[in-house]
Amino acid sequence: MKPFAGKVAMVTGGGSGIGRATSLAFAKKGAKVVVVGRTKENIEETQEMIRGLGGESLAVQADVSQDKQVRKMIQTTMDRFGRLDFACNAAGTGGKLAPLADITEEDFDLTMAINLKGIWLCMKHQICQMLKQGSGTIVNISSINGLDGHPNASVYSASKSGVISLTKSAALEYAQSNIRINAICPGAIRTPMLEQVFKQTGFTPSQYESKIPLHRIGDPDDIARSVTWLCSDEAGYVTGHILIVDGGVSAG
Repeated sequence: MKPFAGKVAMVTGGGSGIGRATSLAFAKKGAKVVVVGRTKENIEETQEMIRGLGGESLAVQADVSQDKQVRKMIQTTMDRFGRLDFACNAAGTGGKLAPLADITEEDFDLTMAINLKGIWLCMKHQICQMLKQGSGTIVNISSINGLDGHPNASVYSASKSGVISLTKSAALEYAQSNIRINAICPGAIRTPMLEQVFKQTGFTPSQYESKIPLHRIGDPDDIARSVTWLCSDEAGYVTGHILIVDGGVSAG
């Protein structure tokens, strides 16, 4: 029994990490998956992995910070599948890690363009399509960094805090239109982005794990399972919720 059979899911940032794991999770539940990303080779690799599972997939190359490309992303999905039931906006960048005064305007603009403007643009056009259908579910990927202050990550944290505000506000605006909108705040997840953090900071995986109550760095599948649950009928009464998936870090 595949609960998402006949449904269409879109995942941005689908070429690696959380986005790839989420694309595969949707496919395993029977959804047709639109894999979106900037790097053609990466999204096509995810597409082939889905096909290897017996699923149906479409790879769409797009920069989510560009309105024209996001519009085309939606239109391409409609041309191929005719609808959009689920969207997971996972595209993001870690940006430069440095004290606030050392961040350049270029660093700030790039982080905000991808992490905040990109999610706003995707939500805007996803919601327009879902309004036409009369239903839909969106899950945005934020971060536990968006919940409070983090030294040397002020701009990244601000962008992820913005995602939380966008999510809550939009959830209120579109609840009566049968569109549910939630967000997930992952902690440390074993992704290429986390590898870049290790390189920039000099921290080791074991040092990270020592600060996590569950004593392990999260796996992308931990987030993917949360995304598909939020999109499922089991979460049918959940909207405007910020789900923290961090191994217990924020509980302290």
